[in-house]
Amino acid sequence: MKIIEWNCRGAFRNKNKKILSLAPDILVVPECENGEKLKFGKLTPKPNDFFWYGDNPNKGVGIFSYSDYNFELIKEFNPKYKYIIPLKVTGKNTSFILFAIWAMNNKENKRESYIGQIWLAINYYENLLSNKNIILIGDFNSNKKWDSKPRVGNHTDVVNKLKEKNIYSLYHKKTGIEHGDEIHPTFYMHHKTEKRYHIDYCFASEEIINRGFDLSIGEANEWTKLSDHVPFIIEINTGT
Repeated sequence: MKIIEWNCRGAFRNKNKKILSLAPDILVVPECENGEKLKFGKLTPKPNDFFWYGDNPNKGVGIFSYSDYNFELIKEFNPKYKYIIPLKVTGKNTSFILFAIWAMNNKENKRESYIGQIWLAINYYENLLSNKNIILIGDFNSNKKWDSKPRVGNHTDVVNKLKEKNIYSLYHKKTGIEHGDEIHPTFYMHHKTEKRYHIDYCFASEEIINRGFDLSIGEANEWTKLSDHVPFIIEINTGT
């Protein structure tokens, strides 16, 4: 199963050819326009299933299935954490809970912005996180380097909370690199290669990790003309 996350920086309908050439089974796209604007079959290849959530029709989170996977919004979904979206994903041979994430600013309460938003959400969804088949993937807009910013919970708090549930970052599992020391950027501010940060992540439960996985991150020279983010690509062994 190949899952790709890519913050497209809007107008996915005009950018999808390159990312779809990577043949994702599931594609998570922060800053994606809604289904009406995507114009399936004309500007965007029609997926097997599609879920979108957002306030602005031009920028929400789009989750696409280009395989046999289907999506169902989990009834516990709390719109207060609107861009941390829990879905039940069901395929022919596997099922799991997917949290599609685009961590956002909170103008009313800065302490609940970005990683603060994720911290509140994972505490709200704590019972769901006890499931043995969990994947959280997206643009977290966060790094341990910014732990000192005043938030209700920082990056390290989130990592430790997920660890209590036996949920770990696949990048850090694969590379052995510590949080805050990442050497593979996922974001290039203003499309400039000298302003590079690692802020996209995929966390997964230990049971999924133990099945085996591979991971790769897109190169700046291939992607920064389309977006300020590069793709985060996960391939998980589903045993089939």
